[in-house]
Amino acid sequence: MHHLSSQLWRRKPVAPGGGHSGAGEGLARNLSTFQLTMFGVGATVGTGVFFVMHEAVPDAGPAVILSFLLAGFAAGLSALCYAEMASAVPVSGSTYSYAYATMGEVVAVGVAACLLLEYGVSTAAVAVGWSDYLNLLVSNVFGFGIPEVLTGGPFEGGVVNLPAVVLVGLCTLLLLRGVSESATVNAVMVLVKLAVLLLFAAVAFTAFSADNFADFAPNGAHGVTAAAGTIFFTFIGLDAVSTAGDEVKDPQKTLPRAIIAALLIVVTIYLLVAVAALGTQPWTAFSDPDQAEAGLARILENVTGATWPGTLLAVGAVISIFSVTLVVMYGQTRILFAIGRDGLAPRSLATVHPRSRVPVRAVVTVAIAVALLAGFLPLDALWDLVSIGTLVAFITVSVGVIVLRRSRPDLPRGFRVPGYPVVPVLSVIACLYILSGLHWTTYAWFVAWLAVVLGFYLVWGRHHAVLNRPAEADPATAGAGDVR
Repeated sequence: MHHLSSQLWRRKPVAPGGGHSGAGEGLARNLSTFQLTMFGVGATVGTGVFFVMHEAVPDAGPAVILSFLLAGFAAGLSALCYAEMASAVPVSGSTYSYAYATMGEVVAVGVAACLLLEYGVSTAAVAVGWSDYLNLLVSNVFGFGIPEVLTGGPFEGGVVNLPAVVLVGLCTLLLLRGVSESATVNAVMVLVKLAVLLLFAAVAFTAFSADNFADFAPNGAHGVTAAAGTIFFTFIGLDAVSTAGDEVKDPQKTLPRAIIAALLIVVTIYLLVAVAALGTQPWTAFSDPDQAEAGLARILENVTGATWPGTLLAVGAVISIFSVTLVVMYGQTRILFAIGRDGLAPRSLATVHPRSRVPVRAVVTVAIAVALLAGFLPLDALWDLVSIGTLVAFITVSVGVIVLRRSRPDLPRGFRVPGYPVVPVLSVIACLYILSGLHWTTYAWFVAWLAVVLGFYLVWGRHHAVLNRPAEADPATAGAGDVR
């Protein structure tokens, strides 16, 4: 029992120069601050405004603006904590790696379960939403839609959501080419989506009416909190930035700058689009079945009485959601790479291709899992499940900052949380408050998934962990994934 206890709470060594021992072997440091900021924006902007607003407005009414601010405030506090952790432990793996360095192996495994859940489900759900906007675009341009049998899985009266599967396939091909190529394509798509959303706001403001804000918070504070919980998962982009620790130039400075810059851009765009959209119609219209798919495009069509603005927005959404899927898939592959590198999942997942410097097996594994989820399962009910994973990850990072300040004050940090320790504590409190608004069934599914992953760890993972072999775990001799 003593041996098991020591395994559960052992921590991965952190090299004196920052980062885990052996981190980064095989991966190439190609990403700039701008590219990494675009990763954060690419993984975040899109989901919150193109899909989730039509889920959140019926909960909060016009007070969804407060929900965006609440989610942004909690994410902002967490972003400061992420910035410090990323500068002190600048490696792939995000919150999983931070937890392994600060709180022990069993906590890292629990966080890994959260990350794999939030990344996998959100990527698949976003791919399904992409299918809706693509269908609207095809219908407006060519006069016919994609057959329903190919836009929904077996539980939705179809056979497979083919566009969603195709999107996952396209993202996989890009990721296999290399991180630099993926980052360049993503940056272009992000700039296009920002331009389209600014256009949406400009057109929507022509039909703005303050009367639509009259019944401001129809469901009170509970509605605002519930909507914030639904919205919160979109801030996964901040976590996605920190998964790139092994592939960033000058990570101790680049990671904090990119995380904070991405947060500021995201919150600004969210609020602008939310105010513009709410001003065009009563809040009750957001739950209209006609707006369940491609909602923002429908709003523009209603405002202008023409299809071209909606078509243009659908083009932007198709590009925008492509970038969300690309970056979140990228993040999940790097988390899986880190887990494999540590031996808590098969070590083959950390195998890096010698030419492209890509963990090919991790990419293919993620692609298959996400394609199956997106193609065959209804994911509408799982938004909150993604949020709970994101919130737990954010809490872990905030606590990790406090633990690492006490346990390793000597580590060089390119960024330090201002107002320490108040900010990390407030971050935890804000995240717990948002968690309180989630439904009990969300917790039940979350606990069930956590039990499965911890069961795998107890049966298999702890016996194969790299920390079982001191020579590999030592900072002086450690190696990351095999390069073949």
